[in-house]
Amino acid sequence: MFDDRYKLAQKVYPYEKSPDQDRDGAVRHPVVIVGGGPIGIATAIDLGQQGIPVLVLDDHEGIGMGSRAICFAKRCLEIADRYGCGEPMLDKGVVWNLGKVFHKDDKVFEFNLLPEEGHKYPAFINLQQPYFEQYMIERVRALQAEGAPIQLRGKNRVDAIEDKGDHVVLDVMTPDGPYKVEADWLVACDGANSPLRGMLGEEFTGKVFQDSFLIADIKMKGELQFPTERWFWFEPSHGEGASTLLHKQPDDVWRVDFQIGWDVDRKEELKEENVRRRLNAFLGPDVEYDMVWSSIYTFQCKRMESFRHGHIFFAGDAAHQVSPFGARGANSGMQDADNLGWKLGLVIKGKAPETLLDTYSEERVHGADENILNSTRSTDFITPKTEISKIFRDAVLTLAGKAAFARPLVNSGRLSVPCVYDGLSLNGPDALDDGPERTRVGAPMVDAPVDGTWLLELLGGSFQILTIDADAPDSIDVDGIGVTRVALSAAGNPELAQRYLGDAKSAVYLMRPDQHIAARWDSYDAAALRKAVNTATGRA
Repeated sequence: MFDDRYKLAQKVYPYEKSPDQDRDGAVRHPVVIVGGGPIGIATAIDLGQQGIPVLVLDDHEGIGMGSRAICFAKRCLEIADRYGCGEPMLDKGVVWNLGKVFHKDDKVFEFNLLPEEGHKYPAFINLQQPYFEQYMIERVRALQAEGAPIQLRGKNRVDAIEDKGDHVVLDVMTPDGPYKVEADWLVACDGANSPLRGMLGEEFTGKVFQDSFLIADIKMKGELQFPTERWFWFEPSHGEGASTLLHKQPDDVWRVDFQIGWDVDRKEELKEENVRRRLNAFLGPDVEYDMVWSSIYTFQCKRMESFRHGHIFFAGDAAHQVSPFGARGANSGMQDADNLGWKLGLVIKGKAPETLLDTYSEERVHGADENILNSTRSTDFITPKTEISKIFRDAVLTLAGKAAFARPLVNSGRLSVPCVYDGLSLNGPDALDDGPERTRVGAPMVDAPVDGTWLLELLGGSFQILTIDADAPDSIDVDGIGVTRVALSAAGNPELAQRYLGDAKSAVYLMRPDQHIAARWDSYDAAALRKAVNTATGRA
């Protein structure tokens, strides 16, 4: 009845028969999420923290085996922090900001992704996906203990879907047989091969790059000579791949990626003796190691045309795919959850029109296109498909070791940065003259140390105004939307002043629940604020 698609690292929500299965008719739930991976669980946490009942259906009983995603970016960790599970991820993860690029045996240059001080979270941590999921599930359990209406059902596989227009009906199979579930709203987080997407006849559009990459996770023994940095080789001299990537994970595990070409026998390449042959050539004869996990993947840059289909939403890999170089998969999926959660919450509570939900697709398609563009450029640079492209690539690499102007052209995977919703429909006025560009309207908030804590710890989850040396009411009601004030001063907070004032003397920022900036001014204006809140909630 159930053919597990992968082995479990942890069985954390084992199958239990639910009361829904004994009902004569289908039970209606406000929100059903299909898929218990990181994006599905993140969406459940977001909604559960708002007090909205949510049911997660997963065809497995917990967390899958294998490292899979390992690079989690600063913005992703800040979202996890708002959900209450960022700190254990930071404690366990391997922190890195520094990367180095090599051409054959020569170092071309190195880069620091976060050279400035004053941020709670680093540019990146490396953390195996099972740990990332574990900390999210632990947060769900803590929220459930506090009364949050979140249900997780393992071994509940969705076999059919019927779109009724104003709700969805799901046929669910369990070890005790089938039953039906109804959902006012459905969120599909069921992965790159999304069965739900197939059931609805929706397709991806995009490109498959004709190359293959072998991942090997290994645990080295003895003294290690590699620092905690991201090292990338173009045309490495060991010859076991057109490019190679090395970086460290927790538990003394290291990830090695080999570019092995398109016309390969994948089954043959995954044999342990052949994986070890490549590793031995790369590491040298004196390094001992144990094999932990291996896999082969192909670059794909694809997305759905729209992420909303009536009362059905797609998020994470179910909605879009990019190549792994740049760490844009799980990181962008977390931004999907962060974007959808507050909008769906307001609509369910009757505080915003249903049309607000169209902006989930508008904004996250914008983010997906940005990721696909950067990922495609990285792939074209890493895997040139014409002689002219290769000549250009090699010339850039040669120049980059000597000339600073060439270094920005080197693309070993433009690493994930948060999306800015420039020019999109929920944005209000950007009326802070001489305000910093990095905190413009549409951008996510930038962290800063303030008065002994972190700015982002004071913000998120609701609409708020941040006032810096400006007067404003402590709370405002805008037609049922509560807006609270966080009042700070530039005095004694130089990073806050630099990141939010620039040359301005004072500022008022309107923040959305997902910590994106909805509008900003140099002083408080009640009418302007009301208009901006209504714009940001789709009520303009």
